Amino acid sequence: MSVAAERALCSLDNYLVLPDDTMDDRIAEARRQLGRDCVILGHHYQRDEVIRFADYTGDSYKLSKISAEADGRYIVFCGVHFMAESADILARGDQQVILPDLNAGCSMADMAEIGQVEDCWEQLERLGIVADDGGGITPLTYMNSAAAIKAFVGERGGLVCTSSNAGAAFRWAYAKSPKVLFLPDQHLGRNTAYKLGIPLSEMVVWDPYMLNGGLTPDRLRAAKVILWKGHCSVHQRFLPEHVDNVRAKYPGIQVIVHPECRWEVCQKADQLGSTERLIKIIEDAPAGTMFAVGTEIHLVNRMGKRFAEQGKKVITLDDSGCLCTTMFRISPQHLAWALENLVDGNVVNRIRVADDVKYWSKVALDRMLEIGA
Repeated sequence: MSVAAERALCSLDNYLVLPDDTMDDRIAEARRQLGRDCVILGHHYQRDEVIRFADYTGDSYKLSKISAEADGRYIVFCGVHFMAESADILARGDQQVILPDLNAGCSMADMAEIGQVEDCWEQLERLGIVADDGGGITPLTYMNSAAAIKAFVGERGGLVCTSSNAGAAFRWAYAKSPKVLFLPDQHLGRNTAYKLGIPLSEMVVWDPYMLNGGLTPDRLRAAKVILWKGHCSVHQRFLPEHVDNVRAKYPGIQVIVHPECRWEVCQKADQLGSTERLIKIIEDAPAGTMFAVGTEIHLVNRMGKRFAEQGKKVITLDDSGCLCTTMFRISPQHLAWALENLVDGNVVNRIRVADDVKYWSKVALDRMLEIGA
């Protein structure tokens, strides 16, 4: 039996029992053999052992643009399921998207299920909040949502946004209608709307497990923003007292956080930003500057090492900083298994979005790319 045939019969379980460092040469060799046919994308929250093999790294917005322009036949996405779905939506017909571990999901995305969102929209229609022509309220969804949610939003005149361009998305929506339904991260929606001058009193949170979202008709009609009751399990862990504690311990330190953090935390921070923006803030700072960063721990630790060489101190906002457990699922073993199968002509863990869902999802994603960051 040939080596290729033997490897094709080798299950993922056989890879998972091997040490991380034994994968390095195998990943490098598979990448060499695949050449330009394969593009590896790595989200900033990936573990170091995986992201170092990425051809491109970035946040959701940056990687969406790259995946839409990628040349390779195979897009291996070291991220989570909704990111791979977005890559498939934007991919050409001859491209295939692979997610090294199908269990790499997103708890935030799972907090907005399509049946719940459709039920919410129907209840808003019954209350007259959605006008007969579909106007009255514009739905926006964060990139961290399933393709079905993106399609729902696209079909109803809305778009997808990332933390990089959420402000631009809100301004675009308010040019169309007086209200916004924002899915699924309440914190990003709240922080974005507040920065645009909308008071908290004009925002409400829709609980999908309660009738009318747990809100009175009058409260819903008065609100300018209806926020879905969802959150990021990593960023919600940061608390206002973490900001107070780090300032007390390190006088003069700058606190910068992701807008998926709670409003109370964001109000105490010096600056907010997407992962790309947080990196840029530290890049542009002079030597000697100290930063406490409220985001995923792998990214913070990576920045700590990188910027120490420039005389800058970068620490996590909370010493018990949480990693993104779903991103962490993708290991060097998963990546080696996926790449070696491609070398042998086997496409494993392909992510495919149904054509009807893909059409309206692409409408929503194209609108996002049009408004830019």
